[in-house]
Formats: sequence, C-alpha cells, structure tokens
Amino acid sequence: MNRVETRELAYFLAVAQESHIGRAAERLGIAQPPLSRAVRALERRLGVELLVRHAGGVRLTPAGEVLAREAAEVLAAADAAVRRTRRAAEQRARLLVALKPGGDGELLPEILAHYQAGGAAVPVELVFCDGAERVARLRDGTVDAALLHHPYDDLTDLDVEPLLVEASMALLPAGHRLADRQRLLLADLAEEPLARWRGLPEYGGTGPEVHGITQLTQLVALGQAVGVVPESVRQHVPGGVVCVPVDDARPITLLLAWPQRSTSPTLAAFAAAAATVAASRLPGSATDVSVPSMTAGSAATGHARNGSPASA
Repeated sequence: MNRVETRELAYFLAVAQESHIGRAAERLGIAQPPLSRAVRALERRLGVELLVRHAGGVRLTPAGEVLAREAAEVLAAADAAVRRTRRAAEQRARLLVALKPGGDGELLPEILAHYQAGGAAVPVELVFCDGAERVARLRDGTVDAALLHHPYDDLTDLDVEPLLVEASMALLPAGHRLADRQRLLLADLAEEPLARWRGLPEYGGTGPEVHGITQLTQLVALGQAVGVVPESVRQHVPGGVVCVPVDDARPITLLLAWPQRSTSPTLAAFAAAAATVAASRLPGSATDVSVPSMTAGSAATGHARNGSPASA
C-alpha cells in the first residue's frame, strides 16, 4: 500500500470535522468535486469505507473515526516538526521553557544557575502560561520543555524528569471555620466552594473556575473560594489567606517534560541540570518516583529511557 500523504489526511480531516463535503471544500479553498474524488481515492487505496454519504452530508464509519483521530495527531506532529526545524535554523540559539507563574517549586533559579554554568548552555527564555496551554505549546513545537504537574497535566507522548514531590495544602480565608485547624481531610472541604482549574474540570469542586494562583488567592481572600494547591505555593500567599495541610490529598509531582525522541544537546544539558538540582533537594526530590502513564528520563546520571534528550 502506498504511503498516505499529509495533503490527503488534511482533506479527509476537514470533511470529518465539517460532516459535509461542500463546507469542507469551502474551508480548504478548493472545489467540491476534486475533494470528493480525493476522499474516494483514499478509501479505495485503504480498502475501507471512511464515510457514509447521506442527504444532509456525511458521517464517519468506525474506520473513519479512527483515521480522523490519527490524522489530527499526524498533522499536528507535522506542524510541530516544521516549527522546531525553523527554530533550529535560527541564528540565535535559545531554549524556551513553559511554566505557570509560581509553578517551579522554587527550583528554577538554582536550575538556571546550574545549567548556565555548564558548557552547552544557551539563553533560556521563560514562557508563562496556565493550565493545558503548557502541554499544547510543548506538543506544537513552540516551546522546547515545560514544567508540568502530575496528576493534573497530560503526559502522553512526552518524556519527563520528575523533580519534586509536594504535599497539598488548602487555601482558606482568614476567619474561615477551618482556618484554625492544624490539618484537614478532603472530606472537610466537601461543602466548600472548591475552585476548579481551567481545562481540568476533573480536578476541583463546585467553586469558581480559576486559571492561576494569583486569581485563586484573591478569590480565597475575598471568601469566594477555597483551593487545594502544592505546598510550594505558600510563598505566594497574601495576607488574609491561611494555609492548612490536607493529609489525604494526592501528592503532586513537579516534572520537566519535553517531546519524545528529542535529540537536542542543549535540552539534554538543561534536563541534567534540573535532575541534579532536584537530587540535591532530598528528601523532596522525585528523581526515583514512578509516575503512571509517563516516561521517566535520568538525565543527571547520563542515561535515559525511551529517547530522552540525555541520549543525544
């Protein structure tokens, strides 16, 4: 079977997303007849029916649903490859690292210092963004690495270096009925307006949606929300907000993540610096932590698994 071209995948994906060949053709800027012929040719070549045509448009067959998912991933990967290739050709080498404000577990200053002391260092530019945007930027090639948090962020198809495991604490308004407690359980917060993180509806309660620590702490100080956050957030807590440990909340692992199979020596050096700094922070270090559904690299010791940049 001949290899499918990205143009064919793009054509088919447009039809799948629009559920209508005419609308897909308009979106692609081509005439409808050649688009119809292209999709039928793809079906003949694959030997499967991808679409069921009906008076109102088209619907996907089970095979078409699979190809639509796979096509979206292939095209996104191709776009990311183009971005990374163009960035690699830039005259001014740099390393782009995404993180959310206050989301470095207080490790980043030491990581940057350790990395810049090495021979493979290039300027590091920090890209601040919240929620799922960090993962999206990592996958689309607009950043080289990101500081993420397990279990909140999607680590699929990423290599990672676990850095720090943190306990969780509740953020409560001063004067709250639980503010004078020494420790809490999640059940104690069941009736509270627990904040929901944007893009992560499964991690939160019935409180307002938030997209950053600053917004959350302001809402907590105003008595409009409570939050459960990593212990390192304590340094960003303003007056009027009380921190109380939550004993049964899931621990949060801070990770450095990058695209699988990266061969960048500068990224490898940065990952090694991050792992070295994390190891020096024992017992909070996470370099030996096993996190489900992820690949853990060991850049600091000069070896890696599943294509981490330390192998470059």
